[in-house]
Amino acid sequence: MISVKIVNRSKHLLPTYATAGSAGMDLRANLEKPIILQPLERYLVPTGIFIQLPEGYEAQIRPRSGLSIKKGITLVNAVGTIDSDYTGEIKLPVINLSNEPYAIEDGERLAQMVIARYEKITWQEVNILDETKRGEGGFGSTGTK
Repeated sequence: MISVKIVNRSKHLLPTYATAGSAGMDLRANLEKPIILQPLERYLVPTGIFIQLPEGYEAQIRPRSGLSIKKGITLVNAVGTIDSDYTGEIKLPVINLSNEPYAIEDGERLAQMVIARYEKITWQEVNILDETKRGEGGFGSTGTK
């Protein structure tokens, strides 16, 4: 387990894991008043949360599956990345993909944050790549069953 510095300027508790097996922590809207999000409208929702990750780690910001499927509310960028050198407020780029207006309330859980380790690479330029069984097959080339 790693230790991460956090500043909480919201009216809510720190993000926490809901269960022992949870990979992500819920992020909540930090609002003075509800936001009415019209169909296909986007809004950058503040959380009041600021973090400082150790080098070699990122925070992945992901949509909440229940909110996405039940209400059509998701993140514009699907999965966002917070780099270790970003220390500004975490904001959520929310979009309403439903046909109905949606009210975002203060304290509502809108996204999940997963902390992940990553590796840096160096490029090794070559003239040809090794052959694999799959090769250039993509976008459904392996079938559906």
